[in-house]
Amino acid sequence: MRKTDLAKYDAKKLMNKMTVPGTEFGKAVVTIDKREQRRLDQAAGLVPFATKLNGELVAQLHALAKEQGSDVGTVITTLLKKALAA
Repeated sequence: MRKTDLAKYDAKKLMNKMTVPGTEFGKAVVTIDKREQRRLDQAAGLVPFATKLNGELVAQLHALAKEQGSDVGTVITTLLKKALAA
């Protein structure tokens, strides 16, 4: 391996360390893997529920969530609770 190849290899290794997920500006950010997130969701009583919706309806849900300053899951939960209570 030539000296220039070694320098390129070291530079690539350094760049990969800088772009590792879970780091932000040299500080470690707490990241939860999918299994851990699934376990936390199950402990909270959350169940994944997949469905297909019309694109216009999804856009309305996103707009409502943005207006309320919350996420789409919370908006859907409140709307479903209101609809089921009526």
